[in-house]
Amino acid sequence: MGKEHAVKRIKELRDRINYHNRRYYQLDDPEISDAEYDKMMAELIGREKEFSGYIDLTASPTQRVGAAPLERFNSVTHLTTMLSLSNAFSETDIVEFNERIKRVLGGTENIPFVTEPKLDGVAVNLVYEKGIFTVGSTRGDGTVGENVTRNLKTIRSIPLKITRNGDTPVPEQVEILGEVFMGIDAFQKLNKRRLDEEESPFANPRNAAAGSLRQLDSRITSKRPLDIFCYGIGALKGISPKTHWEAMQTLREWGFKVNTHIRRAEDISKCIERCREMVHVRHELPYEIDGVVIKVDSLDTQERLGAVSRSPRWAIAFKFPAVQETTIIEDIKVQVGRTGALTPVALMRPVRVGGVMVSRATLHNQDEIDKKDIRIGDTVIIQRAGDVIPEIVKVIASKRDGSEKVFRIPDTCPECGSRAVRLEGEAAHRCIGVACPAQVRENTKHFVSRGGMDIEGLGAKLISHLLDSKTIGDQADLYFLTVEKLSKLERMAGKSAANIITALERSKRPSLEKFIFALGIRHVGEHISRILAGEFKSIDALTGASKEDIKAIKGIGYEIAESVTGFFREPSNRTALKKLREAGIEPRETFRGESADLSGKSIAFTGAMQDLTRNRAREIVESLGGDVSSSITKRTDYVVAGQSPGSKLKKARDMGITILDEGEFLRFVGINKQGTVHGLKLEVER
Repeated sequence: MGKEHAVKRIKELRDRINYHNRRYYQLDDPEISDAEYDKMMAELIGREKEFSGYIDLTASPTQRVGAAPLERFNSVTHLTTMLSLSNAFSETDIVEFNERIKRVLGGTENIPFVTEPKLDGVAVNLVYEKGIFTVGSTRGDGTVGENVTRNLKTIRSIPLKITRNGDTPVPEQVEILGEVFMGIDAFQKLNKRRLDEEESPFANPRNAAAGSLRQLDSRITSKRPLDIFCYGIGALKGISPKTHWEAMQTLREWGFKVNTHIRRAEDISKCIERCREMVHVRHELPYEIDGVVIKVDSLDTQERLGAVSRSPRWAIAFKFPAVQETTIIEDIKVQVGRTGALTPVALMRPVRVGGVMVSRATLHNQDEIDKKDIRIGDTVIIQRAGDVIPEIVKVIASKRDGSEKVFRIPDTCPECGSRAVRLEGEAAHRCIGVACPAQVRENTKHFVSRGGMDIEGLGAKLISHLLDSKTIGDQADLYFLTVEKLSKLERMAGKSAANIITALERSKRPSLEKFIFALGIRHVGEHISRILAGEFKSIDALTGASKEDIKAIKGIGYEIAESVTGFFREPSNRTALKKLREAGIEPRETFRGESADLSGKSIAFTGAMQDLTRNRAREIVESLGGDVSSSITKRTDYVVAGQSPGSKLKKARDMGITILDEGEFLRFVGINKQGTVHGLKLEVER
């Protein structure tokens, strides 16, 4: 077959396969048999292999098979914040939601809504540029997620390219929100296969979906039966739908899978009727749902309503009543967390609740135990609150026989014997022992976590072993470990020990926000860490900040300000910070550029940089709203060329992409010869 004819055939096969993919995965209406489909796919794979120069890496259906494993996921900043929904647990809550909306809008007219099933899956963000799927990420903290593009490309119900099948044109850029899930039948077959292969089964479809989507090896993901329903549009350039309903119909036209149970509702009473219907329908569906999402239909009204905290005022999730079961509390144990909180946990006779085997449930605090009159030996009704968290609903007092035992949280810490006190205004008892081994263990696990110092190889078991053997006494001691010390531990090979030391060295220059998070300050998660890092720029500035300084920051209240200043007032914490400095820990000042606007721009780097590491360059680009690409594509806006650039430079020249040297890049983003940006010192790394 001649080259010209072969290329024509490749295009024909791609178009036909993409058409049948849409019929099968988006419309659930196949036109050909699996055997015919497989025959076409096999032919396309063979022809693309023969004529490798004509493989379309962005849109060919052959690109769904997965690729070589990644070392780790990169982070992605979403174009718009992925908000979390407030919950309604009763019809009264839904009515109050409607009344709140009316008060904000200042009117009494009925408001049109849209209702849709709330899937029990994993929220994702899909970005398309000129119709091509370019970046896919997990929800993360709502602002920043993990880049799982390669894994999402293996899901056949996600179009690699938007096709126009109606009146709506393909936009220049669109951000699509969806929920990745695993159907019930597919989940059961996957678990059966895992058991046959002597692998542990997944607990439920959601865990299976989450675990599959976060595989570093996308070839594994490609073998998992994942699916998706798209439920919203974020950033959008080129078109302007007026309603959420219109946006969902547009997604269908573009080839995206939208849930068939989505409905319009003329007022809140129709929403309530729909919720009642879905409670009964849920068990007939081929996938798991845990509620119904109610959204204001008008996008203009959504904009007027805005959001409170990190939840939209214009939407709410009605959560179904949880499945309940009866079991017996066999014992109550106390766990000590990293902040010293003593949490009572009920150890129960195992029972399956909502498809998951449950044997433990937190009792929160002594007030909760007293309020429900929970005793060891009680027969209780339990449920998975929101279909997730095991919760004891009530005690069946009629089943008591007199052998039950009243439980009281001890006055001393079960881990270290120090006094356990209940501070004024708090429900929890706390251990006041600064050297409490439980607190040290949990704090150390938090310190090395992905969101913190991100030290690979230091898992929970090894940390416990290091502490129990007195090899370390706190987090800072990790940085004084040697290969020799680690090699003395049981089952610790020399190579593993060397890898851990390398990981520790690599972690000594964390971003400020990661370092703040790693410290484990109460009430300070990743989002607040990012805010504090952006405001104070250095750990010294944060350490010296007053309560008033911190309270003045938008998004931070009295409780967080009190927690932060209290943490740095504590002598033991100051000693720990000093010890970390002595160990060589130097958090990088947070860079927040202002001179260049790289919003929506894609930057690629090639060759060795003199004054910046690649991580530092990435940080600068992302702070200015851009993203860093590992390859040169049609959407690459700039290429920064360092010393000894590779083939990327030639490709960029051939494609007419703007090329900057390192100095031009630094000037472009506002960094002058003294290494400052608008007066902020930027440490260069060599």
